[in-house]
Amino acid sequence: MFKSCILCPRNCGVDRTTAFGICQVSDKVKEARAALHFWEEPCISGNNGSGAVFFSGCGLHCVFCQNEEISHGKVGQEITIEELSKLYIDLQDQGANNINLVTGTHYIPQIIESVTIARKDGLTIPIIYNTSGYETVESLRMLDGIVNTYLPDFKYMDPNLAAKYSHAADYPIVAKAAIDEMVRQCPFLEFDDEGFIKSGVIVRHLLLPGHVNEAKSIVQYLYDTYGNSIYISLMSQYTPMAHIASEYPELNRRVTKREYDRLLDFALDLGIENAFIQDRKVAKESFIPEFSNSLN
Repeated sequence: MFKSCILCPRNCGVDRTTAFGICQVSDKVKEARAALHFWEEPCISGNNGSGAVFFSGCGLHCVFCQNEEISHGKVGQEITIEELSKLYIDLQDQGANNINLVTGTHYIPQIIESVTIARKDGLTIPIIYNTSGYETVESLRMLDGIVNTYLPDFKYMDPNLAAKYSHAADYPIVAKAAIDEMVRQCPFLEFDDEGFIKSGVIVRHLLLPGHVNEAKSIVQYLYDTYGNSIYISLMSQYTPMAHIASEYPELNRRVTKREYDRLLDFALDLGIENAFIQDRKVAKESFIPEFSNSLN
């Protein structure tokens, strides 16, 4: 599968056993952080935390990425599939509510194998697949029965914005098909007795400064298509990174309270019942996790 890799929609066809794909990583799993994470939606993190495993590399490369040091494969350590499966068990032993696989598209075969091993070794908590939404349906189908909950972004409805900020004009059509497949696999929202999600789909949208209308069109599409069968997470945490000022000055500020309130009012007027909203205080760099080149 890695000899001519087409795991993500870039379809770059690179032999990742000898070179890096667009994802900037080889066929060896590279992990940048594995720890309890407390900054996800309440039904994911709770008080105990989500067992987040951050993978190095990414096929999308958004210009405003807050995790750029790992998305470009600069940080992280190569680990075996057995070590990856052990990380899941260790996080469960620490009290994690779930295993939260962050940006694992380019490692889907290893994820499948590692989860299968971990479940045989006693892993019982749900698997959450945390993704940019830029996924092929074919790759997602490989995860059917492995993933319990999907946590995709829906970043853009406008292909021009997708091309400008993520170099992927096909993002809207790809994300729509991907979310459709996720909902097919996990069509019902299920929660345990403590309110933690066991199954279903939560779609995130990060509001960008100056792009309220784009956000409204995404919320409208999601509600028209799925109603209240999914959760929509409306995020205000956008934080401009250092290079933004010179390259994308229109993004060199945080989202205003008025912008975010306009989006929330729109969602309420639509009749959306299943939604998460975010405190604007999280829009600061201190909420960006620390990554390392050592095995966590």
